[in-house]
Amino acid sequence: MKNLLTGVVVVFGLILGAWFAIEQVFRGGDTYYTQITTNGERRQFKDDAGNAVVDYYYKLPGFDASGRKIKLGFYGSKPRPLKRNAYLKVIYHHGDVRSWEQLSESDVPEKALSQLKMKQP
Repeated sequence: MKNLLTGVVVVFGLILGAWFAIEQVFRGGDTYYTQITTNGERRQFKDDAGNAVVDYYYKLPGFDASGRKIKLGFYGSKPRPLKRNAYLKVIYHHGDVRSWEQLSESDVPEKALSQLKMKQP
């Protein structure tokens, strides 16, 4: 009985560890903050069924929590431009923006926010 319980705990630990590793590799990344200052570049594609799909592409500066700058290029994944002046938290990994979410100004780290405000015209 003790060996069975030990085996179950080991297998569960291996599954949990593998899940965390896969999550980090495929969905993880570094966090950057940006502000939507343009309407983006409208791009039109065709989906697999041949239907027209509209999306908007953005090239914006991004800053991490310590204020370090990188260039971000990403799609809004919406058929309309993203809201102007909105703050975004972006997950970035090896040249790809994996995800983004809109934040309030108070949720942006102070150093990143000060860099973003300096970039405004």
